[in-house]
Amino acid sequence: MSIIWTILIGFVAGLIARAIKPGNDSAGFIVTTLIGIAGSLIATYLGQAMGWYTAGQGAGFIASVVGAIVLLFVWGMIKGKR
Repeated sequence: MSIIWTILIGFVAGLIARAIKPGNDSAGFIVTTLIGIAGSLIATYLGQAMGWYTAGQGAGFIASVVGAIVLLFVWGMIKGKR
């Protein structure tokens, strides 16, 4: 159940991160959602590795948004180099 919760938080975090991140992104809705989910998963596992969360505990909402913003910046850098 924690994975499903992480994905749902990631979905919302991706949408909020897209709204917060400055600049013109041409990433579509699905890419933004996937980046938000990945940001949430990364925040969860990084937080567990750092000892912020216990095993099975998902990342908080703010950590998920921050993870998604970081991944949106990385996505923009990768996409810009083509």
